[in-house]
Amino acid sequence: MVKQVRISDSTINYEVVHRNIKYPRLEFKTGKLLLVLPEDYKDHNDIIEKHKDWIYKRNSEITAAVEKAQKKRLNYKRTDEEFKQSVHSIVENISDDLKINAGSIYFKSMKSKWGSCSPKRNLTINKLLKYLPDNLIEYVIFHEMVHLIERKHNKRFWNFISNKFHDYKNQEKELLEYWFLIQKVVDEP
Repeated sequence: MVKQVRISDSTINYEVVHRNIKYPRLEFKTGKLLLVLPEDYKDHNDIIEKHKDWIYKRNSEITAAVEKAQKKRLNYKRTDEEFKQSVHSIVENISDDLKINAGSIYFKSMKSKWGSCSPKRNLTINKLLKYLPDNLIEYVIFHEMVHLIERKHNKRFWNFISNKFHDYKNQEKELLEYWFLIQKVVDEP
Protein backbone atom coordinates (compact mmCIF):
# COMPACT_ATOMS: atom_id res chain seq x y z
CA MET A 1 0.00 0.00 0.00
CA VAL A 2 1.38 3.41 -1.00
CA LYS A 3 1.58 5.97 1.80
CA GLN A 4 2.58 9.61 1.72
CA VAL A 5 4.71 11.88 3.86
CA ARG A 6 4.98 15.64 3.55
CA ILE A 7 8.51 16.95 4.06
CA SER A 8 9.11 20.64 3.53
CA ASP A 9 7.53 21.49 0.17
CA SER A 10 7.42 17.91 -1.11
CA THR A 11 4.91 15.12 -0.83
CA ILE A 12 6.79 11.84 -1.05
CA ASN A 13 5.12 8.51 -1.74
CA TYR A 14 6.52 5.45 0.00
CA GLU A 15 5.79 1.82 0.66
CA VAL A 16 6.36 -0.25 3.77
CA VAL A 17 7.34 -3.92 3.54
CA HIS A 18 8.07 -6.32 6.37
CA ARG A 19 10.82 -8.90 5.94
CA ASN A 20 12.78 -11.33 8.05
CA ILE A 21 15.55 -8.83 8.89
CA LYS A 22 17.07 -7.57 12.10
CA TYR A 23 17.20 -3.80 11.50
CA PRO A 24 14.94 -1.41 9.60
CA ARG A 25 16.30 0.37 6.53
CA LEU A 26 15.31 2.92 3.93
CA GLU A 27 15.86 2.30 0.22
CA PHE A 28 15.59 4.82 -2.58
CA LYS A 29 17.23 2.62 -5.24
CA THR A 30 14.81 3.04 -8.08
CA GLY A 31 13.47 6.49 -7.30
CA LYS A 32 10.77 5.22 -4.98
CA LEU A 33 11.09 5.29 -1.21
CA LEU A 34 10.79 1.89 0.42
CA LEU A 35 10.84 1.24 4.17
CA VAL A 36 12.04 -2.29 4.82
CA LEU A 37 11.13 -3.28 8.36
CA PRO A 38 11.57 -6.35 10.58
CA GLU A 39 8.47 -8.57 10.76
CA ASP A 40 7.52 -7.40 14.26
CA TYR A 41 8.15 -3.66 13.68
CA LYS A 42 4.92 -1.79 14.35
CA ASP A 43 5.15 1.99 13.98
CA HIS A 44 7.25 3.17 11.03
CA ASN A 45 6.61 6.88 11.60
CA ASP A 46 9.62 7.13 13.93
CA ILE A 47 11.88 6.00 11.06
CA ILE A 48 10.39 8.62 8.73
CA GLU A 49 10.82 11.34 11.34
CA LYS A 50 14.38 10.33 12.22
CA HIS A 51 15.50 10.32 8.56
CA LYS A 52 13.31 13.05 7.08
CA ASP A 53 16.30 15.24 6.15
CA TRP A 54 17.94 12.35 4.27
CA ILE A 55 14.62 11.48 2.59
CA TYR A 56 14.13 15.07 1.47
CA LYS A 57 17.72 15.38 0.19
CA ARG A 58 17.58 12.08 -1.70
CA ASN A 59 14.19 12.90 -3.19
CA SER A 60 15.55 16.26 -4.38
CA GLU A 61 18.57 14.55 -5.97
CA ILE A 62 16.30 12.10 -7.77
CA THR A 63 13.98 14.85 -8.98
CA ALA A 64 16.98 16.76 -10.39
CA ALA A 65 18.35 13.58 -12.01
CA VAL A 66 15.01 12.84 -13.71
CA GLU A 67 14.98 16.38 -15.10
CA LYS A 68 18.58 16.18 -16.37
CA ALA A 69 17.94 12.73 -17.86
CA GLN A 70 15.67 14.32 -20.45
CA LYS A 71 18.72 16.01 -21.99
CA LYS A 72 20.80 12.82 -22.22
CA ARG A 73 21.02 10.47 -25.18
CA LEU A 74 21.64 6.75 -25.20
CA ASN A 75 24.18 4.98 -27.41
CA TYR A 76 22.22 2.54 -29.56
CA LYS A 77 25.17 1.78 -31.87
CA ARG A 78 27.09 -0.61 -29.59
CA THR A 79 26.22 -4.29 -30.18
CA ASP A 80 25.98 -6.82 -27.35
CA GLU A 81 29.16 -8.48 -28.56
CA GLU A 82 31.07 -5.18 -28.76
CA PHE A 83 29.88 -4.34 -25.27
CA LYS A 84 31.01 -7.68 -23.82
CA GLN A 85 34.41 -7.42 -25.50
CA SER A 86 34.82 -3.90 -24.17
CA VAL A 87 33.91 -4.98 -20.62
CA HIS A 88 36.41 -7.86 -20.75
CA SER A 89 39.11 -5.49 -21.98
CA ILE A 90 38.35 -2.94 -19.25
CA VAL A 91 38.40 -5.67 -16.58
CA GLU A 92 41.77 -6.86 -17.85
CA ASN A 93 43.23 -3.33 -17.74
CA ILE A 94 41.89 -2.63 -14.26
CA SER A 95 43.15 -6.02 -13.07
CA ASP A 96 46.64 -5.08 -14.25
CA ASP A 97 46.46 -1.59 -12.70
CA LEU A 98 45.15 -2.73 -9.31
CA LYS A 99 47.04 -6.06 -9.27
CA ILE A 100 43.83 -7.99 -8.61
CA ASN A 101 41.92 -10.72 -10.39
CA ALA A 102 38.19 -10.99 -10.88
CA GLY A 103 36.44 -14.31 -11.25
CA SER A 104 33.86 -14.78 -13.97
CA ILE A 105 32.00 -11.96 -15.66
CA TYR A 106 28.25 -12.26 -16.08
CA PHE A 107 25.86 -10.04 -18.01
CA LYS A 108 22.21 -9.71 -17.06
CA SER A 109 19.41 -7.19 -16.77
CA MET A 110 19.32 -5.75 -13.27
CA LYS A 111 16.45 -3.75 -11.78
CA SER A 112 18.25 -1.58 -9.25
CA LYS A 113 21.97 -1.38 -10.01
CA TRP A 114 24.56 -1.14 -12.75
CA GLY A 115 26.73 -3.97 -11.49
CA SER A 116 27.73 -6.13 -8.57
CA CYS A 117 30.70 -8.05 -7.21
CA SER A 118 30.16 -11.34 -5.38
CA PRO A 119 32.20 -12.72 -2.48
CA LYS A 120 33.48 -15.30 -4.99
CA ARG A 121 35.04 -12.39 -6.96
CA ASN A 122 32.56 -12.66 -9.83
CA LEU A 123 31.35 -9.52 -11.57
CA THR A 124 27.79 -9.12 -12.79
CA ILE A 125 27.29 -6.28 -15.22
CA ASN A 126 23.90 -4.83 -16.08
CA LYS A 127 23.29 -5.34 -19.81
CA LEU A 128 21.74 -1.88 -20.03
CA LEU A 129 25.15 -0.35 -19.32
CA LYS A 130 25.93 -0.86 -23.02
CA TYR A 131 23.83 2.22 -23.82
CA LEU A 132 25.99 4.53 -21.68
CA PRO A 133 29.12 6.49 -22.60
CA ASP A 134 32.45 4.65 -22.37
CA ASN A 135 33.68 6.66 -19.39
CA LEU A 136 30.68 5.59 -17.30
CA ILE A 137 31.08 1.95 -18.29
CA GLU A 138 34.70 2.11 -17.16
CA TYR A 139 33.70 3.85 -13.94
CA VAL A 140 31.09 1.19 -13.05
CA ILE A 141 33.52 -1.64 -13.71
CA PHE A 142 36.26 0.06 -11.70
CA HIS A 143 33.78 0.64 -8.87
CA GLU A 144 32.81 -3.02 -8.80
CA MET A 145 36.40 -4.20 -9.00
CA VAL A 146 37.42 -2.02 -6.06
CA HIS A 147 34.99 -4.19 -4.09
CA LEU A 148 37.52 -6.99 -4.61
CA ILE A 149 39.80 -4.93 -2.35
CA GLU A 150 37.25 -3.31 -0.05
CA ARG A 151 33.75 -4.78 0.24
CA LYS A 152 32.05 -1.79 1.88
CA HIS A 153 31.45 1.75 0.68
CA ASN A 154 33.67 3.20 3.39
CA LYS A 155 36.42 5.83 3.37
CA ARG A 156 39.04 3.36 2.14
CA PHE A 157 36.78 2.34 -0.76
CA TRP A 158 36.13 5.95 -1.85
CA ASN A 159 39.84 6.73 -1.57
CA PHE A 160 40.55 4.01 -4.16
CA ILE A 161 37.80 5.41 -6.38
CA SER A 162 38.97 9.03 -6.06
CA ASN A 163 42.56 8.11 -6.94
CA LYS A 164 41.44 7.15 -10.44
CA PHE A 165 38.23 9.19 -10.77
CA HIS A 166 38.80 12.55 -9.10
CA ASP A 167 35.30 13.62 -10.15
CA TYR A 168 33.59 10.39 -9.02
CA LYS A 169 30.70 12.33 -7.44
CA ASN A 170 29.86 13.70 -10.88
CA GLN A 171 30.11 10.19 -12.32
CA GLU A 172 27.65 8.98 -9.66
CA LYS A 173 25.22 11.81 -10.48
CA GLU A 174 25.47 11.08 -14.18
CA LEU A 175 24.80 7.39 -13.58
CA LEU A 176 21.67 8.33 -11.66
CA GLU A 177 20.53 10.52 -14.54
CA TYR A 178 21.11 7.74 -17.06
CA TRP A 179 19.32 5.31 -14.76
CA PHE A 180 16.09 7.26 -15.09
CA LEU A 181 16.54 7.72 -18.84
CA ILE A 182 17.09 3.98 -19.29
CA GLN A 183 14.07 3.12 -17.14
CA LYS A 184 11.90 5.35 -19.29
CA VAL A 185 13.10 3.58 -22.45
CA VAL A 186 12.85 0.09 -20.96
CA ASP A 187 9.30 0.72 -19.70
CA GLU A 188 8.06 1.86 -23.13
CA PRO A 189 6.21 -0.82 -25.12
